Amino acid sequence: MSAATSMVVRGSWRTQVKWAVADSVVMTWRNLLKYVRLPQLLVFSTVQPVMFVLLFTYVFGGAIRVPGLKYVDYLLPGIFVQAVIFGSAQTGVGLADDLSRGMIDRFRSLPMARSAVLAGRTLSDTCRNVFVVLLMTGVGTLVGFRFHVGFFASLAGMALAVLFGLTFSWISALIGMSVRDPEVAQSAGFIWIFPLIFASSAFVPLQTMPSWLRSFARVNPITYTVDAIRALCVGGPTFNPLWHALAWMCGLLAVFIPLSVARYRRVA
Repeated sequence: MSAATSMVVRGSWRTQVKWAVADSVVMTWRNLLKYVRLPQLLVFSTVQPVMFVLLFTYVFGGAIRVPGLKYVDYLLPGIFVQAVIFGSAQTGVGLADDLSRGMIDRFRSLPMARSAVLAGRTLSDTCRNVFVVLLMTGVGTLVGFRFHVGFFASLAGMALAVLFGLTFSWISALIGMSVRDPEVAQSAGFIWIFPLIFASSAFVPLQTMPSWLRSFARVNPITYTVDAIRALCVGGPTFNPLWHALAWMCGLLAVFIPLSVARYRRVA
């Protein structure tokens, strides 16, 4: 290949990436505008995690004992993960809604990158998860939660929660495009999440569980992620849960991004 041809190919590749990124930003903005025009979507998506913080802190906090740690400090990292996973379930609902109303077909008729629809949906839900995590931090602070480590470690813990939500958004995207109905997508998106969240270290120490359940909870990706966030925010061993959590996220993304893209090409 000549130098001139190489420059043309490289320029073409860079142009394609540039337009794909620009289209993804437009689709992200389009999805975020829904929260401006329908603010009740944002309100109801944040009420649930706030209720969990208050209920678990004041209802169960007096009964659950965590050695060396206030229960609210133990609880908040689990609430972070629960909030972003519940938020990621809306990715599938949004895509199923666009499919049922024919919006995906309209997008395909436009001169835009096909990857922009999926990227814009997952990125907009990630932006909402950033807001939810910050809100949970504020609510947790009001009920007694405190960071026990440095600023950057705590920020890394919150970023890890958001990244975990992005990972589950791609799982939800595949579910939403598979069922193609918003109501079914909402049910299918939540039914498998609850066992994963509650059979983990999100709300109670693993030592309090029966041995058969503890074996599952130990290898649960939510347990590794919650433990890593907890270590970054309130202290404790960090390396082992952190690399397990990152390995789980990389593995899930490596599986579900290609599956979601392939499914999008078939259904659209």
